[in-house]
Amino acid sequence: MVTSLNDLPIRDDLRGKSPYGAPQKHVRIELNVNENTHPIPEPVARDIIESLARAILTINRYPDREFTALRDGLAEYLGHGLTRSNVWAANGSNEILQQIMQAFGGPGRSILGFPPTYSMHSIIASGTGTTWIAADRDDNFEISPETAVDAIAQHRPDIVIFCSPNNPTGTPLSLETIAAAYDATDKIVIVDEAYAEFAPKDQPTALSLLPGRERLIVSRTMSKAFAFAGARLGYLAADPAVADALRLVRLPYHLSSLTQAAAVAALEHSEQMLAMVDDITEQRDRIVATLTDLGYSPWPTWSNFVLFGGVDEPGAVFEALLAQGIIIRDLGIPGHLRVSAGTRAETTAFLDAMAQLGRGPGPSQ
Repeated sequence: MVTSLNDLPIRDDLRGKSPYGAPQKHVRIELNVNENTHPIPEPVARDIIESLARAILTINRYPDREFTALRDGLAEYLGHGLTRSNVWAANGSNEILQQIMQAFGGPGRSILGFPPTYSMHSIIASGTGTTWIAADRDDNFEISPETAVDAIAQHRPDIVIFCSPNNPTGTPLSLETIAAAYDATDKIVIVDEAYAEFAPKDQPTALSLLPGRERLIVSRTMSKAFAFAGARLGYLAADPAVADALRLVRLPYHLSSLTQAAAVAALEHSEQMLAMVDDITEQRDRIVATLTDLGYSPWPTWSNFVLFGGVDEPGAVFEALLAQGIIIRDLGIPGHLRVSAGTRAETTAFLDAMAQLGRGPGPSQ
């Protein structure tokens, strides 16, 4: 009789692993998983509903396997001279990364990352049989060109993955580091830009590096800036040959007609959707300023969240906030917690609760 996972003939390299496990407690204020806490504007929601209604009328047929209209919309949104041939999409950026590792990683191959970073990078590597290699960051969670090149020379990975802005630290990554890493290998380089829309608007992203770099892949998502976390739509920009490679590993009709219809409609309102970003970054900067005044040590961030240090007992602070109906994230980084920027009201509630808990010990970075 099978009584536990260990009784099943699971792959040996998966034994002892833990699944992705962000807490799913439903409380009054949820600021723990970097969601866009702002609701979709009502006029946009109406258009999305109408688009879904039209899609329902042909739901008996398989969806467009090449999701042509969606790729056109994503290319127009990204700009940089991209066309549909440069764009690929999937059910969240996690599936994008999974398909990349299926195509370019796998048993006998490796991927190099720089923790602390998005925990799903190593989990997806494990799931695809790709060896995960962890390299050290510089001080302040940064990665210099020299650090990246040295790590590539030491480990000779088949894939290099960066996260910019980095999750969970919010740290930006210089274009010089990405370009140096690309030049240091003849393999795949991924830049996970899930939070790119929250960076300063005058700062170029890795999209600007794509011309002439056929092994560079920039991964994006509609979950954050577009408030589309529940819709599960991730995408990438790269040389057209990358999409050809992913066609070899994707499941047939992997993007439903409903997902495509909703995303196309949302992209038609990108200006309205991105208006939320300005308010979120305002709340993020308010969190940084107020936590600093309270004696904590928030790290510089270009994302929609703040990692802050100077927390003597992270577990106790987490539980004290939870008791007030506020959930943030304890990532296991000693002396640190992470909080997502919410609406003005949600942010105020969090900051008031932190003030009530007492001051931090002062700057410790």
